[in-house]
Parts: sequence; structure tokens; C-alpha cells
Amino acid sequence: MAPSDMDAVIESEGFTQLPISLFHGDQAGQLPEHHKDPFDRMLIAQAQAEGLVIVTCDDKIKMYGVKTLDAKS
Repeated sequence: MAPSDMDAVIESEGFTQLPISLFHGDQAGQLPEHHKDPFDRMLIAQAQAEGLVIVTCDDKIKMYGVKTLDAKS
């Protein structure tokens, strides 16, 4: 369960919020269908647009050419 003061926790840890823009949504809709999960497709589109790294153990995400950090233990 997320803390009730999630915004404060995010800020205190040095993270910033990344809003979902219309551009991100448009880009997610144009991605090849390697991955069917719409939330993951949005993360991929945001990572591509913003030059971000996705921490994941999902090999399908790597098929989009985004930078990833392996989350496998």
C-alpha cells in the first residue's frame, strides 16, 4: 500500500513526477505490438521521448530499443 503522503516521499527521495502528455499517448499508440500491456507501452513511450531508463525484468520491453536496467535478481 502506498503511503498517504506519496508526493512528499517522492520529493524527499529526489524524484520528480513525469506527467503523461498527449505526445506520450500518441507515441504509445504508434509503437509496434511487441508488448500488449498498455501501461508498459506508455512507460516505453515516455522513456523514448524523455531519454529515460526503465528498470525491468521484462525482455519484451528491450525489443523497443529503450535503455533498460536489469531488475532480475
